[in-house]
Amino acid sequence: MAKPRILPLADRVVVTLVTETKSASGIIIPDTASKERPERGMVVAVGKGRVNDAGVRMTPEVSVGDEIVFAKYGPEQVKVDGVEYYILREDQILAIIR
Repeated sequence: MAKPRILPLADRVVVTLVTETKSASGIIIPDTASKERPERGMVVAVGKGRVNDAGVRMTPEVSVGDEIVFAKYGPEQVKVDGVEYYILREDQILAIIR
């Protein structure tokens, strides 16, 4: 995928959805299997990080290319150049999948 033209600010992260997952035995589980679970996505852009109360910029914990899990409700959905992205704050990310 080409680098997106959308650049997040502060502690925001731009994500594309991962639409299917594999079980431990290698079975592909489609996105439609369970709609009430958290979403999985791939980080495509990361802001510079938030500034804390002391005025120090905090380095983001996620990087471009990380696969993440985030709450289904909360992120903003945008379409740029025909590609659908989700923009969320770093604190809305529940986990990084390694």
